[in-house]
Amino acid sequence: MKKLTKSGKISIIAVIVLLVSLWLFPMWQIDLRAPQYPGGLSMKIWINDVKGDVDIINGLNHYIGMSTIHKRDFPEFVFLPTTLLIFMMLGMVVLFLNKKVGYYLWAGAFTFIAIFSFYDFYKWEYNYGHNLDPAAPIKVPGMSYQPPLFGYKKLLNFEVLSQPDIAGWCYICAGVILVAATIYEWKKSVTP
Repeated sequence: MKKLTKSGKISIIAVIVLLVSLWLFPMWQIDLRAPQYPGGLSMKIWINDVKGDVDIINGLNHYIGMSTIHKRDFPEFVFLPTTLLIFMMLGMVVLFLNKKVGYYLWAGAFTFIAIFSFYDFYKWEYNYGHNLDPAAPIKVPGMSYQPPLFGYKKLLNFEVLSQPDIAGWCYICAGVILVAATIYEWKKSVTP
């Protein structure tokens, strides 16, 4: 059976709808709490921008030698939206062609994009937290300030929580749907 099942076709539409959320909501959120900021600080990462308390965070990070955060420093804000738009258009092509092999390739492309995106984000966080200005006013020997990719971390007197925001959860759900649907499609093709 080389054609997609009804479930496979529905999954393509569901994935595309979930990915549209990337242009409507933030993907990721990094929250900081410290005694001097009882209300906390927040940075929200969108598919093409970074918003929130970025200016305050930049001011604080100056003291420990971390780079400032500016939208223009992220080429990802250009190539990620373009890549995902192309991916979504390819999904429509896969739906129109109605072939399992196309679906498998489409799911593989998503897996590659997801792995590369998380690796790229981790690499940015690593550089951001480790490449410190040696002339910074505050130096703590042996200390790095890399925020967690996912989860909680204590950095000096700041508690940092990094987690998906609305569009990030939609992105993760899209991946889960693709994996589940790929397994379902494959089982349907090998089961008589």
